[in-house]
Amino acid sequence: MKVLITGITGNVGSHLADYILENHSNAKVYGLLRWRSPLDNVENIKDEINLVLADLNDLNSMINALESIKPDIVFHLAAQSFVQFSFAAPAETLNTNVIGTSNLLEAIRLTKIKPKIHICSSSEVYGQVKKNEVPITESNPFRPASPYAVSKVAEDMLGYQYYLSYDMHIVRTRMFTHTGPRRGDVFAESWFAKQIAMVEKKIIMNPIKVGNLDSIRTIMDVRDAVRAYWMMMEKSPAGEVYNIGGDTTVTVKEILNKLIEYSDKDIEYKTDPSLLRPSDVTLQIPNTDKFKKLTGWEPQIKYEDTLLDLLNYQREKIK
Repeated sequence: MKVLITGITGNVGSHLADYILENHSNAKVYGLLRWRSPLDNVENIKDEINLVLADLNDLNSMINALESIKPDIVFHLAAQSFVQFSFAAPAETLNTNVIGTSNLLEAIRLTKIKPKIHICSSSEVYGQVKKNEVPITESNPFRPASPYAVSKVAEDMLGYQYYLSYDMHIVRTRMFTHTGPRRGDVFAESWFAKQIAMVEKKIIMNPIKVGNLDSIRTIMDVRDAVRAYWMMMEKSPAGEVYNIGGDTTVTVKEILNKLIEYSDKDIEYKTDPSLLRPSDVTLQIPNTDKFKKLTGWEPQIKYEDTLLDLLNYQREKIK
């Protein structure tokens, strides 16, 4: 069995590769690689995976890659996923996430291979939901509040359209907040952890910088997330969409305070206006009944352990 992961060098992609190698010895793991892709996240497994040079923004390279690999399963995780950056560079975000997804699906169609395909959408497609809509179901209206969210709506719908038009085995997910080791520094909880580690090492001084602390999130571990992805691809029929999320609901301030608890330093913080979004999504609590009924999946890693692992990861990075 051949498994292709787009975005394999990223946070989620690398954890998914780890999971497959550890639990499915019959799977051969492939990943797409651009010439400038950092390899830090796959350094420990680079001799066990197969990296293929290709770019989602280049259809010809995608056709060549798909013809070469002929995967049985495709996990499409590659994206410009930083919401704040999408406000500064909306065209790049749309091009990477929408045209990139279109090129992947076209390459699969044109090469006439028949893999199972996972399209990774996002809980951001729901935008700012109303209080009476919580917990959020898969039928909730889309109200995208950022260029990133708009790109994920389009990616989500492209997956559905290719399933309808070309009978492709495509399954979509709308994943809610997930984090852990390797999480990019631009995301709130990882940014908090990095700054705390830097204060501990006396690289920077208090106060650390924070954005909006009032947002409510349901949080889970990235290692539980990739296990969920695999279980879904084993069990789901084509054309379906699933919310996936944890069972711990907290404010961003509570995440910050928990990270501070793990430090022996007196950590202070201050709001930085540059970290505030022009429009924000402040209520993200999923209904995951559909997914759990399909798979029996439950998160296994405690929220507190996830945050401690994240902080320790940042501590290791700045030794």
